[in-house]
Amino acid sequence: MTVPFAMTQDNSRHFPSPLRAALIDMDGVLYDSMPHHALAWQRMFAEIGLDVTSDEFFGYEGMTGSATIDLVMQRERGVTLPDEENKRLYARKTQLFREMGEVVLMPGADSMLASLRRAGVRCVLVTGSGQSSVISRIDRDYPGVFASADRVTALDVTHGKPHPEPYLRGLAIAGTDAAHAIVIENAPLGVRAGIAAGLFTVAVTTGPIARQSFVDEGADMIFPSMEEFADTLPRLVI
Repeated sequence: MTVPFAMTQDNSRHFPSPLRAALIDMDGVLYDSMPHHALAWQRMFAEIGLDVTSDEFFGYEGMTGSATIDLVMQRERGVTLPDEENKRLYARKTQLFREMGEVVLMPGADSMLASLRRAGVRCVLVTGSGQSSVISRIDRDYPGVFASADRVTALDVTHGKPHPEPYLRGLAIAGTDAAHAIVIENAPLGVRAGIAAGLFTVAVTTGPIARQSFVDEGADMIFPSMEEFADTLPRLVI
């Protein structure tokens, strides 16, 4: 099948058929929440005297909060904080995120999920977030899509993205094999995790990260928006 508006890698992998499971990221895929997350990170680090930009945090999306703090503190100050201090900083970042108000749904996400459900595809949420203010909205915003047992969050894994553990856990929950599942991601580290798990990985560039970053990580398909992917999906899952 030719999909002219998606970039496909020059390899032998094809879109899974039949498709039985979709392992779906949350921030930047289901919600347009990454601008809020990035700004909350920037403001939190500014409070402790670190001059970082909000844009850099788009590149860290998928990592757990504690890993993000470790990365920045090692780079800026050459230290690894004690667990309690790490948790305190993450709690402050969470507070700043909540103060920004509710995030909006990602345009096209509902159509994408509807296409998957019509095709009988099991949807599993796989997020690097532990942000309860967003995770708790899933049932309200996408009713009946993600069963409570069909979710992997930062609280469920030892290693966050780009380690394959989150997607391997999601695949186990889905009860199928890698040949019949896809990953839907918007972050390079998430794409790296999906590829490392042996899964066909679709990248959707919903943020400011250049498409080449997803090419470099080995994404099997790249779409310029969730709406483009949603429009194409019915032809992929037939």
